[in-house]
Amino acid sequence: MMKQIQWFPGHMFKSLRQIREKITLMDIVLVLLDSRLPSSSMNPEIFKIIKHKPTLILFNKMDLADESILNEWVRYYEGQGYLTLKIDSQTGKNVSKIHEYAQLVLKEQIDRNRLKGLKDRPIRTMILGIPNVGKSTLINQLSKSSATKTGNTPGVTKAQQWIKLSDDFELLDTPGVLWPKFEDPKVGYHLAITGAIKDKILPEDDVVKYALTFLKTYYPKRLAERYHIENETEFIDMLDVIGKQRGALLKGAEIDYQRVYTIVLTDIRNKQLGGLSFDRL
Repeated sequence: MMKQIQWFPGHMFKSLRQIREKITLMDIVLVLLDSRLPSSSMNPEIFKIIKHKPTLILFNKMDLADESILNEWVRYYEGQGYLTLKIDSQTGKNVSKIHEYAQLVLKEQIDRNRLKGLKDRPIRTMILGIPNVGKSTLINQLSKSSATKTGNTPGVTKAQQWIKLSDDFELLDTPGVLWPKFEDPKVGYHLAITGAIKDKILPEDDVVKYALTFLKTYYPKRLAERYHIENETEFIDMLDVIGKQRGALLKGAEIDYQRVYTIVLTDIRNKQLGGLSFDRL
C-alpha cells in the first residue's frame, strides 16, 4: 500500500493565500478539472474557498475520458448546483462557449446591476485547477495568444497575472494547487498515471502496477487488444509480454522494465487504449 504523500511546494501555500485574498474581486470562478479524474483533480480546499462564488466547472481533456463515466460526473456536479461544460483546451473544443456560459451563470447579477443603472463592466474571473490540468493552454485559447508559458511539466505557472480575454472578459491566472497530502492512496495513483504530478514522486513500478490492475478490472478488452494480455495474467508477466512486443529489451533479451513503465504510461496518456476514466462515483 502506498504511503501517505506529502507534496506541497512553497509556492502552492502562497497560491492558496493569494486565491483567498483575490477571490472577493471575482465575479465568477472557473474550476478546471481533468475529465479522467473529476474528483482526484480537485483540491477540496479550493471548494471551501469558492463556496459562495458563482462557479463554472470545466471538464478539460474531455476526449481522453470514458464518455459514459464522464457524463455521470457531469450529472453529479450539476446535481450539486454547478453549471458545467466539457472542453478540450488543446484542440479548442467548446472553449468559445466559456464566455457565454459565464454570462449565463451571472445573468441574474448582471440584470440586477442594470436595473440599478450600473454600467456594464468586464466580467472578472479566476481559473483554478491542479498543475498540468491544462490551464495555461486554455488561457492561450481564450486569449488567442501565448499569454502564458505552457508545458507538460507540472507546476509551470508560478505567479499570478491578469489577462484580457476580450473587452468584457478579464481573467486572473494562478498557479496550480495540490493539497498537502493525499489521504486516499488512489488519488496519488490517479494523478501520477495522468501526469499531474512528476513521475518520480511515486515509484513507477507501483504506479504501473496500479494502472494495469485498474485496466484489467475496468477495461479488460482494451488491455487485450492493445497488448494481447489475458485477464488472468499476473503483473510481472504482463510487463514481460509488453516488453517483448515493443522491443523493450536489454542485452541477453532481458526485459527493460523501466522502458515498459514508460510505454504503458505514455500509451494511457496518449489515448492508445481509448478514453479512460479513473475516478468512479
